[in-house]
Amino acid sequence: MSLDVGKLPPDLLRKWLSRVPVHDPRVVVGARYGEDAAVIDIGDSFLVAKTDPITFTADRLGWYALNINANDVATMGARPRWFLAALLLPAGAATARLADSIFEDILGACDELGVTLCGGHTEVTAAVRQPVLVGHMLGETQGRRLMTLQSARPGDAVLLTKGVAIEGTAIIAREKGDEVRHTFGEPFRRRAAAFLEHPGISVVREALIAADIEGVRAMHDPTEGGLAEGLAELAAAAACGLKVREDAIRIYPETAALCRDYQLDPLGLIASGALLIVAEPEAVPAVARALEKADVECAVIGRLTSEPDLVMVREGRAEPLAHSHVDQITRVL
Repeated sequence: MSLDVGKLPPDLLRKWLSRVPVHDPRVVVGARYGEDAAVIDIGDSFLVAKTDPITFTADRLGWYALNINANDVATMGARPRWFLAALLLPAGAATARLADSIFEDILGACDELGVTLCGGHTEVTAAVRQPVLVGHMLGETQGRRLMTLQSARPGDAVLLTKGVAIEGTAIIAREKGDEVRHTFGEPFRRRAAAFLEHPGISVVREALIAADIEGVRAMHDPTEGGLAEGLAELAAAAACGLKVREDAIRIYPETAALCRDYQLDPLGLIASGALLIVAEPEAVPAVARALEKADVECAVIGRLTSEPDLVMVREGRAEPLAHSHVDQITRVL
């Protein structure tokens, strides 16, 4: 049976991960479904490690790869510090100019986040049809509390920063520029394409702010599969159920318009730029104040439950939360 484009089916991934032995007791968080990164105890701090490729788009490849990997490190409560990049360029289409632009993109993104590019690999190969960059980010906690989804408890509030789907909106506007321009006009296309920076796909700043607030238990970065799949991953890793209110989820006007035109579900569209925060109910006001001070929008969208069900409340009616590991963006690209 062939597999769909996107993440591996959760059941298959869980089966594989259940067979992974831990030979080193310093591995605090290893190969575990739903967690954003691995964690290793190195004595006076935790080393947090993440690897993720960029495959849906070749535009701003270096910037994408650094920020996506930095997000997952920050959701564990660690500051991103060191980056390695494995760059694969397509044979027959690779040029020095292309390589230069990706390298400069990586360096610019490193400067923005205070990250050091400290290694990697480059190769021209017939195995890819477009540039592919696999990023490897390392970070450390240095006094911050470690955030893991297993710390979440029934009754905890689930908060969402910004809205959905920031990354998906930018990708469609950039990869389908002519179509978007024809349908909505150039000013609309420019606004949607600029979602990379505003509201922005980085969640590092807000994640590190939240990590310092007592009562924040965990964070998760919804990516492929959108917010809905991110919520399902969060609940599975926390061994909890979930009840979410659809009317509390912000969907940007540009996102809504593109999803209507391409017949996509915005809750299933790749969602980097949003951050899910799990907090004790008593900590919610402190989280809201701290993020508001940093000009980051935030809303309580639901809570974790002791029942195993994933529930979406839509127009007053409770129904199962529809989610899929196959991202809606695959219907467009």
